[in-house]
Amino acid sequence: MFKPRASAVPAVKPSPGVYGLVAEFDNAEALTEAAEKAKAAGYRTMDAYTPFPVHGLDEALGFKPTRLPWLIFAGGLTGAIGLFGFQSWVNVIDYPINIGGRPYFSWPAFIPVTFEGMVLFAAFSAVFGLFWVCGFPQPYHPVSNTPRFERASSDLFFLCIEAKDSKYDATQTRRFLESLGAQAVSEVEN
Repeated sequence: MFKPRASAVPAVKPSPGVYGLVAEFDNAEALTEAAEKAKAAGYRTMDAYTPFPVHGLDEALGFKPTRLPWLIFAGGLTGAIGLFGFQSWVNVIDYPINIGGRPYFSWPAFIPVTFEGMVLFAAFSAVFGLFWVCGFPQPYHPVSNTPRFERASSDLFFLCIEAKDSKYDATQTRRFLESLGAQAVSEVEN
Protein backbone atom coordinates (compact mmCIF):
# COMPACT_ATOMS: atom_id res chain seq x y z
CA MET A 1 0.00 0.00 0.00
CA PHE A 2 1.30 3.43 -0.95
CA LYS A 3 2.00 5.65 2.01
CA PRO A 4 2.89 9.32 1.38
CA ARG A 5 6.09 10.63 2.90
CA ALA A 6 5.83 13.18 5.65
CA SER A 7 6.82 16.70 4.71
CA ALA A 8 10.31 17.81 5.69
CA VAL A 9 8.87 21.06 7.06
CA PRO A 10 6.35 20.50 9.85
CA ALA A 11 3.06 22.36 9.46
CA VAL A 12 2.70 25.40 11.68
CA LYS A 13 -0.54 25.04 13.58
CA PRO A 14 -2.57 28.20 14.14
CA SER A 15 -2.72 29.50 17.67
CA PRO A 16 -6.08 28.91 19.37
CA GLY A 17 -7.16 32.55 19.02
CA VAL A 18 -6.50 32.79 15.27
CA TYR A 19 -9.48 32.88 12.89
CA GLY A 20 -7.44 32.97 9.69
CA LEU A 21 -5.57 35.16 7.22
CA VAL A 22 -7.18 37.95 5.20
CA ALA A 23 -5.71 39.27 1.96
CA GLU A 24 -6.67 42.69 0.62
CA PHE A 25 -7.11 43.37 -3.11
CA ASP A 26 -7.88 46.57 -4.99
CA ASN A 27 -10.22 45.20 -7.70
CA ALA A 28 -12.73 42.43 -8.35
CA GLU A 29 -10.69 40.73 -11.08
CA ALA A 30 -7.68 40.30 -8.79
CA LEU A 31 -9.91 38.89 -6.05
CA THR A 32 -11.61 36.42 -8.40
CA GLU A 33 -8.27 35.29 -9.80
CA ALA A 34 -6.87 34.89 -6.27
CA ALA A 35 -9.90 32.84 -5.21
CA GLU A 36 -9.51 30.56 -8.24
CA LYS A 37 -5.80 30.03 -7.47
CA ALA A 38 -6.55 29.36 -3.79
CA LYS A 39 -9.16 26.78 -4.75
CA ALA A 40 -6.71 25.19 -7.22
CA ALA A 41 -4.07 25.11 -4.47
CA GLY A 42 -6.41 23.05 -2.28
CA TYR A 43 -7.90 25.64 0.09
CA ARG A 44 -11.58 24.98 0.73
CA THR A 45 -12.59 26.95 3.84
CA MET A 46 -12.45 30.51 2.56
CA ASP A 47 -14.73 33.47 1.95
CA ALA A 48 -14.64 36.76 0.09
CA TYR A 49 -15.94 40.20 1.05
CA THR A 50 -16.77 42.73 -1.66
CA PRO A 51 -18.55 46.09 -1.93
CA PHE A 52 -20.82 44.77 -4.70
CA PRO A 53 -21.75 41.37 -6.17
CA VAL A 54 -18.94 39.94 -8.31
CA HIS A 55 -20.00 37.65 -11.13
CA GLY A 56 -18.26 34.26 -10.97
CA LEU A 57 -16.82 34.73 -7.47
CA ASP A 58 -19.02 32.06 -5.89
CA GLU A 59 -17.79 29.50 -8.44
CA ALA A 60 -14.21 30.62 -7.87
CA LEU A 61 -14.63 30.08 -4.12
CA GLY A 62 -16.19 26.67 -4.68
CA PHE A 63 -19.55 27.52 -3.15
CA LYS A 64 -22.28 25.00 -3.79
CA PRO A 65 -25.73 26.18 -4.91
CA THR A 66 -28.02 26.96 -2.02
CA ARG A 67 -31.05 24.87 -1.16
CA LEU A 68 -33.02 27.96 -0.18
CA PRO A 69 -35.22 27.93 -3.34
CA TRP A 70 -36.32 24.39 -2.50
CA LEU A 71 -37.14 25.46 1.05
CA ILE A 72 -39.23 28.36 -0.27
CA PHE A 73 -40.99 26.03 -2.73
CA ALA A 74 -41.78 23.60 0.09
CA GLY A 75 -43.14 26.44 2.24
CA GLY A 76 -45.35 27.71 -0.57
CA LEU A 77 -46.60 24.22 -1.38
CA THR A 78 -47.35 23.59 2.30
CA GLY A 79 -49.32 26.83 2.53
CA ALA A 80 -51.31 26.14 -0.64
CA ILE A 81 -52.14 22.53 0.23
CA GLY A 82 -52.80 23.35 3.87
CA LEU A 83 -55.23 26.19 3.24
CA PHE A 84 -56.97 24.42 0.35
CA GLY A 85 -57.36 21.37 2.59
CA PHE A 86 -58.58 23.49 5.50
CA GLN A 87 -61.23 25.21 3.35
CA SER A 88 -62.32 21.85 1.93
CA TRP A 89 -62.60 20.32 5.40
CA VAL A 90 -64.58 23.28 6.78
CA ASN A 91 -66.99 23.53 3.85
CA VAL A 92 -67.53 19.81 3.20
CA ILE A 93 -67.14 18.05 6.56
CA ASP A 94 -67.15 20.34 9.58
CA TYR A 95 -69.70 23.02 8.74
CA PRO A 96 -71.41 22.42 5.41
CA ILE A 97 -73.83 25.19 4.45
CA ASN A 98 -75.78 25.19 1.22
CA ILE A 99 -75.54 28.76 -0.06
CA GLY A 100 -77.53 29.51 -3.20
CA GLY A 101 -77.58 25.89 -4.35
CA ARG A 102 -73.81 25.81 -4.69
CA PRO A 103 -72.06 22.45 -4.09
CA TYR A 104 -70.24 22.02 -0.79
CA PHE A 105 -66.93 21.46 -2.54
CA SER A 106 -66.86 24.62 -4.64
CA TRP A 107 -63.13 24.72 -5.34
CA PRO A 108 -63.05 27.90 -7.48
CA ALA A 109 -64.07 29.86 -4.37
CA PHE A 110 -61.03 28.43 -2.54
CA ILE A 111 -58.44 29.73 -5.03
CA PRO A 112 -57.87 33.28 -3.64
CA VAL A 113 -57.24 32.07 -0.08
CA THR A 114 -55.11 29.19 -1.38
CA PHE A 115 -52.97 31.61 -3.39
CA GLU A 116 -52.56 34.02 -0.48
CA GLY A 117 -51.63 31.16 1.85
CA MET A 118 -49.01 29.98 -0.64
CA VAL A 119 -47.48 33.46 -0.82
CA LEU A 120 -47.54 33.91 2.97
CA PHE A 121 -45.93 30.56 3.76
CA ALA A 122 -43.33 31.00 0.98
CA ALA A 123 -42.43 34.44 2.35
CA PHE A 124 -42.03 33.12 5.90
CA SER A 125 -39.95 30.23 4.57
CA ALA A 126 -37.75 32.67 2.67
CA VAL A 127 -37.13 34.95 5.65
CA PHE A 128 -36.57 32.27 8.29
CA GLY A 129 -34.74 30.01 5.82
CA LEU A 130 -32.34 32.84 5.00
CA PHE A 131 -31.71 33.38 8.70
CA TRP A 132 -31.00 29.67 9.10
CA VAL A 133 -28.81 29.29 5.99
CA CYS A 134 -26.75 32.41 6.71
CA GLY A 135 -26.42 31.71 10.42
CA PHE A 136 -28.15 34.93 11.48
CA PRO A 137 -28.22 36.67 13.84
CA GLN A 138 -24.47 37.10 13.98
CA PRO A 139 -23.74 40.46 15.62
CA TYR A 140 -19.97 39.85 15.64
CA HIS A 141 -17.62 38.31 13.10
CA PRO A 142 -13.83 38.12 13.62
CA VAL A 143 -13.08 39.38 10.09
CA SER A 144 -14.53 42.75 11.11
CA ASN A 145 -11.31 43.35 13.07
CA THR A 146 -9.18 43.29 9.90
CA PRO A 147 -7.36 46.57 9.25
CA ARG A 148 -9.23 48.72 6.69
CA PHE A 149 -12.09 46.18 6.55
CA GLU A 150 -14.64 48.98 6.77
CA ARG A 151 -13.68 49.71 3.15
CA ALA A 152 -15.08 46.31 2.11
CA SER A 153 -18.38 48.11 1.73
CA SER A 154 -16.97 50.85 -0.49
CA ASP A 155 -13.85 50.08 -2.56
CA LEU A 156 -11.68 47.17 -1.30
CA PHE A 157 -11.95 43.41 -1.79
CA PHE A 158 -10.92 40.81 0.79
CA LEU A 159 -10.22 37.07 0.66
CA CYS A 160 -10.13 35.17 3.96
CA ILE A 161 -8.67 31.70 4.35
CA GLU A 162 -9.83 30.32 7.68
CA ALA A 163 -7.53 28.57 10.13
CA LYS A 164 -9.84 25.55 10.28
CA ASP A 165 -8.99 24.73 6.65
CA SER A 166 -7.14 21.41 6.45
CA LYS A 167 -4.39 22.94 4.29
CA TYR A 168 -3.95 26.02 6.48
CA ASP A 169 -0.41 26.67 7.62
CA ALA A 170 0.24 30.14 9.03
CA THR A 171 3.55 30.72 7.24
CA GLN A 172 2.82 28.93 3.96
CA THR A 173 -0.66 30.41 3.63
CA ARG A 174 0.70 33.92 4.23
CA ARG A 175 3.35 33.40 1.53
CA PHE A 176 0.73 32.00 -0.81
CA LEU A 177 -1.60 35.00 -0.32
CA GLU A 178 1.28 37.44 -0.79
CA SER A 179 2.26 35.68 -4.03
CA LEU A 180 -1.26 36.33 -5.37
CA GLY A 181 -0.59 40.07 -5.43
CA ALA A 182 -2.41 41.04 -2.25
CA GLN A 183 -1.86 44.61 -1.11
CA ALA A 184 -1.77 43.44 2.50
CA VAL A 185 -2.17 40.17 4.39
CA SER A 186 -3.46 40.33 7.97
CA GLU A 187 -3.87 37.69 10.64
CA VAL A 188 -7.35 37.77 12.18
CA GLU A 189 -7.95 36.77 15.78
CA ASN A 190 -11.20 35.34 17.14
